[in-house]
Amino acid sequence: MSDYYEILGVSRNATKDEIKSAFRKMARKWHPDVNKSPEAEAKFKELGKAYEVLMDDEKRSTYDRFGEDGLTNAGFNTQGPFASGFGDLEEVFNSFFGGGFGFGGARRQDPNAPQRGDDLRLDIELEFEEAVFGLTKEIKIDHLETCSSCSGTGAKNGAKPVTCKTCGGSGRIQQTTRTVLGHFTQIVTCPHCHGKGSVISDPCPDCHGEGRKTVEKKIEVKIPAGVDNGSKMRLSHEGDAGINGGVSGDLYIVIHVKPSLYYKRDGINVYTKLDITPAQAVLGDTVTIKTLDGERDVVIPAGIQHGEAVKLKGAGVPNLSKPSFRGEHIVIIGIKTPVKISNEEKILYQRLFEIQAGRKPKETVKERIKGVFK
Repeated sequence: MSDYYEILGVSRNATKDEIKSAFRKMARKWHPDVNKSPEAEAKFKELGKAYEVLMDDEKRSTYDRFGEDGLTNAGFNTQGPFASGFGDLEEVFNSFFGGGFGFGGARRQDPNAPQRGDDLRLDIELEFEEAVFGLTKEIKIDHLETCSSCSGTGAKNGAKPVTCKTCGGSGRIQQTTRTVLGHFTQIVTCPHCHGKGSVISDPCPDCHGEGRKTVEKKIEVKIPAGVDNGSKMRLSHEGDAGINGGVSGDLYIVIHVKPSLYYKRDGINVYTKLDITPAQAVLGDTVTIKTLDGERDVVIPAGIQHGEAVKLKGAGVPNLSKPSFRGEHIVIIGIKTPVKISNEEKILYQRLFEIQAGRKPKETVKERIKGVFK
């Protein structure tokens, strides 16, 4: 299995700035445009995977605990950002860091080149037990799909685009601006064809010449057992369709779990509280409680103290990386002193006091007043 920290050459407690710096250095070394060795492509893909995981707090936490298998079981895509291509080195830095690393300024992107579709985000809410045991859930999303009427060309009935008369098909025009220092000339994107070099004279009526249109789509999503509040899942290519034949973006699902009124969750363990009487604490007892798997008997050992715990192994939340392994249900014991007792109970408690203290209990003020009036 790959060690993402070793791939980037950083320590396991490296900061995000250190990870960014390491990625920049290694990307320059292993990008296939720069390094022509046979292993460069595989090395560069590994760099992208490592960077993507270690820069995401949740992915990094899952990886630190469970490794690559944990990422897969948690629903994260582990192919990395370069699974379908690399782009040139400058595009990589612009995409990851916003540019500005001394590679000579941004290149003009070819508007006719394939462009990846946008990623989308969908927030869903789960009940506590749904998050614990997982489920298959149908979701609905509105996303852009390639127009079926024009196959994404934007033209009606298969009509072909015509050369833009404004730029003559170059996609750029020369623009001259007069200033106090003289005339300033620069090359800009053609405003008529938006840099494509061609225009659609007869646009598709279904997508209005865009080549894509908004469609509602239903998707069945398998939520793995053990997801927690804030967990994220990525569905590859379920985002907006690309342009000019580009791949679709991804759909990110963010999970929100409703809190339980009975359970408190900490990782794969759940906690509940159980109040017992002093007699139960002294003598021990068997009590029926509610668990995630239904009612279950819990043995309270004799002599248990207030705040101690009774643990039920395997009754907690499934582990994301190993669903067959479950955490514990931890029952915190509280000893509740009775406020109102019967005369019979009072006599027994008085006798117990005499045995333990070696003397009779002192009368309360209330009992003394009663004695005066008697």
